[in-house]
Amino acid sequence: MEAIRLEFKSEIKEKILKLLSVFSSEELKIVQEDPDFDANKKKLDAALEKIKNGTAESCTLEELDAYLEKTISEYEN
Repeated sequence: MEAIRLEFKSEIKEKILKLLSVFSSEELKIVQEDPDFDANKKKLDAALEKIKNGTAESCTLEELDAYLEKTISEYEN
């Protein structure tokens, strides 16, 4: 199946749902969108822009491993 995202004014929601009701559940499934979609998209777009322009912070696998080991050891006791 394919998916599309629709944006519409709230006053036409009933009309849209009525139109879509002519399709069977095998043909069409209405999926509730993640309420945090726009906020998450904004964060990911900002992170991608930092990667593209070279300002993103990064580390080696060894640095990551050391950081994780330190963090884990703090919670082991």
